[in-house]
Amino acid sequence: MSSSADPRDALPEHLPSLRAFAISLCGNAAMADDLVQDTIVKAWTNIDKFQAGTNMRAWLFTILRNTFFSVKRKRKREVSDSEGIHAGTLYEKPAHDGRLAMNDFRKAFDQLSPEHREVLILAGASGFSYEEVAEMTGVAVGTVKSRVNRARARLCELLGLRAGEDPISGADGDTLAVMGTSGVQAA
Repeated sequence: MSSSADPRDALPEHLPSLRAFAISLCGNAAMADDLVQDTIVKAWTNIDKFQAGTNMRAWLFTILRNTFFSVKRKRKREVSDSEGIHAGTLYEKPAHDGRLAMNDFRKAFDQLSPEHREVLILAGASGFSYEEVAEMTGVAVGTVKSRVNRARARLCELLGLRAGEDPISGADGDTLAVMGTSGVQAA
């Protein structure tokens, strides 16, 4: 090969010997073909590291061998789960369910009267006590408690929920607090 020739032009002539070496390492023709392909891709992308005038076949065999052992080490750390038992335990509830529920919540919340929205935000989401809400809004504590109770009941009605039903599965803490299901009781 002349010094001006592109070393990539010589890659195809080494494919048969690379494939034979890969089959001897893998023992499987399909895996060997994948290994040869990975080797050629690595050689192509790193051709600038090849020194012209040196043994290209040796360079390619080194890449193939290193790739084979890297894959082998990686597979050693992988968990065999051909029946999908382990994979079946690894799941995450889709986020779109929470977003859809939150959209429903917002629509229902917007249908409440301004007074009901106000007390739910203050007593529920913001965590103020009934006494603090009463002081902020200028109404009696009993009125605040009544408004919170009626607002929560109306919100559940608008959402089509029964008593004790999970208002918004996957909702954030603020939403659950407004609904009175955060586990933290307003004072």
